[in-house]
Amino acid sequence: MRSLRLILSNSRYFAPAFVFASLNIWFGTWAIYIPSVKEKLQIDKAELGFAIFFLSLGVFTVFPIASKIINKLRVGRATWIGVAMCSVFAIFPLLAPNYHLLCASLFFFGASNGFLDISMNTLVTEIEKEDQQNFMSAMHGFFSLGGVVVGLGSLLMPLIDNPPLHMALTVVLVFLINFSLRNNYLRIEAAAIEKEPFSLKLFKPLLILGIISFVSMGSEGAIVDWSGLYLKEITLAPEALIGAGFLAFSTAMTLGRFLGDGISQRIGSIKIVALGALVALVGYISVLSGHTLLAIIGFALNGLGFSVMVPELFRIGGNVKGVESSQGVAFIAGSGYSGFLLGPVILGFMAEESSLKTSFWALLGCAALILVATSVMGRRKKMIR
Repeated sequence: MRSLRLILSNSRYFAPAFVFASLNIWFGTWAIYIPSVKEKLQIDKAELGFAIFFLSLGVFTVFPIASKIINKLRVGRATWIGVAMCSVFAIFPLLAPNYHLLCASLFFFGASNGFLDISMNTLVTEIEKEDQQNFMSAMHGFFSLGGVVVGLGSLLMPLIDNPPLHMALTVVLVFLINFSLRNNYLRIEAAAIEKEPFSLKLFKPLLILGIISFVSMGSEGAIVDWSGLYLKEITLAPEALIGAGFLAFSTAMTLGRFLGDGISQRIGSIKIVALGALVALVGYISVLSGHTLLAIIGFALNGLGFSVMVPELFRIGGNVKGVESSQGVAFIAGSGYSGFLLGPVILGFMAEESSLKTSFWALLGCAALILVATSVMGRRKKMIR
């Protein structure tokens, strides 16, 4: 909680924290209206999954060139440009009058999301280096807090009854707050570093971490994109509760990320990842019960379980023996982001071919896979510094 107090007491830290929250506010507001977009355009689950693939494609298109652009612009300025880009492109998916324009708008929304995600994480890394402070986990807590804001905002869906208007109001408010805070980070530059070649001999421990990162963030993405539809179609939840699963997931994830550092110090990074997988496993069992209240509780347990995984994977990845910290962290980030974006697409096709409930059985299997992977990691502690 020390890092949280630091962020709330100093605008130098609060400004990038709000950027983290903003990214999930934009993305989450799109996510809660996925069922409405599906109905409006009269598309099936497979078509929806393919449209979401364009969101992923946008990220993967910008990913190879983002670092060069960020270095050229300076990381502070690049972060602000990312904020502006997301503000512009967030509303277009909800305005799309047909399927093809939905795919195109999701591509640009994905590209802006990917660029901001890379730049804001780089920004926080540089501030940590400059100030000798550790608050990355709490920053991700603010990302989750953005999801809580979206979940609370979803309670207004019946009142507003206009998805583009809801998004427009959200964009304007979030943009104005970011605009007022931008000078706290606008002039920050990345410190020059000497690059080192990556050795394939060091790839084995990173591969295990990459698999866990892909699976855990893929599961997160699936819950973000499909929880509303699951509550609507499987548990037959009333409209007012369609966003409750996302709210419960995001609230629990926020709490877990603000408390995770203290637990990690007591039991260690590998054990806390295993514990998180076990909690997520119990959550999926609750979700698969098919009852609305139990499903919402299950989504909360999912959020609590997955909350500790990504920050700990970054910590482990940055301490693999013989691997430069930045290389390890970059590999974990790339694997995780791939899972976050591709996971919902894969599950969309599974849901169309079989059922949405079958997709969540697959997610339960993924949580079990993480448990197995942490067992392997536990036997290879010598590979971690």
